[in-house]
Amino acid sequence: MKLTLYYAPITCALAPYITLTEAGADFEVKPVDLRKGEQRSADYLKLNPKHQVPTLVIDGEPLTENPAIHIWIARNFPKAKLLPEDPMQYAKAVSILSFCSAGIHPFLFRINSPQLVCDLPDAEPAVRRLAQQQLFEKFAVAEAMFSGREWFFDHFTAADAHFYWCFRRGTLFPLDQSQFKNCTAHFERMQQRPSVQKLLAFEREVQAAFARAA
Repeated sequence: MKLTLYYAPITCALAPYITLTEAGADFEVKPVDLRKGEQRSADYLKLNPKHQVPTLVIDGEPLTENPAIHIWIARNFPKAKLLPEDPMQYAKAVSILSFCSAGIHPFLFRINSPQLVCDLPDAEPAVRRLAQQQLFEKFAVAEAMFSGREWFFDHFTAADAHFYWCFRRGTLFPLDQSQFKNCTAHFERMQQRPSVQKLLAFEREVQAAFARAA
């Protein structure tokens, strides 16, 4: 089986990098430089016409969207236990993956790129302010879910990898996330996992390579 992950630093493509690593999968990584618009190149659009990352190419067949990618990894590497075995718990894990993608990610996008949300003059501060309020409402939901526990379930799953990206992305903005103590503790636990440390080292390498090529 040949696996190729199309990835860009900082983006949510780090989540499947973590789960692939946790699964012990043999995979190649193709960095995509978003600043150069490589996600809109003709070759990349053939793989992913949505011009986004991540894309996981499996024996030549592209798969997009983080929840689907995590589910594929979990089902093809069952020993890693990346999703719960119990049907209800499995469904709840998929719900969390969807929450990260559709419930949290859009507000991170609005904070990062308010000009793509509203092009009215001087609208960017208001877009960011409202997005932060709604982002923190979502983080409060996760904060409650982590009460009294280390992970979303009784062991690490793909849901933890995906939420890690969400919370980490927030730390890269000028936001005070200190009120979310359970989320912060989860973030710090994730930072200690070998898969995450490998990801962060790889991210630094890619960012350095992009800077040299600029």
